[in-house]
Amino acid sequence: MADPILFYEPFDEHGFLSNFYPSNILLEGKVWPTSEHYYQAKKFTSPQIINAIYSAPTPEKAFELSRTYQDEVRANWDELKWQTMDFIVREKFSQNSQLAFWLVNTGSDEIKEHSHKDSYWGDGGDGSGENHLAESS
Repeated sequence: MADPILFYEPFDEHGFLSNFYPSNILLEGKVWPTSEHYYQAKKFTSPQIINAIYSAPTPEKAFELSRTYQDEVRANWDELKWQTMDFIVREKFSQNSQLAFWLVNTGSDEIKEHSHKDSYWGDGGDGSGENHLAESS
């Protein structure tokens, strides 16, 4: 059995799988610079917060802004987060043919977001996490 494909940093090998990887995605009349920007913005209903996240210069800043406004996250976000992630990851690859090509070329190898910071979307850094982000890929 092949070793799993691990990704985390956007410019490392297989970094194109990261939500922080720069890949324009046209949704809702806007070109989102990364899937991270869109995912973080969807946590909110406030047009001002959504626009601030959309306009963030980096995905790291978009993530940071979502933490800044944590007390304003929509009440039903836990019910929407998986569906939102699945949607944006599918859009990322369907709208970016080069990324789709690279994804297809991973074959049937297991894919893991190798994140010591996240055991829900990632593998927790030690393989014990739920790795839901890779399920969306």
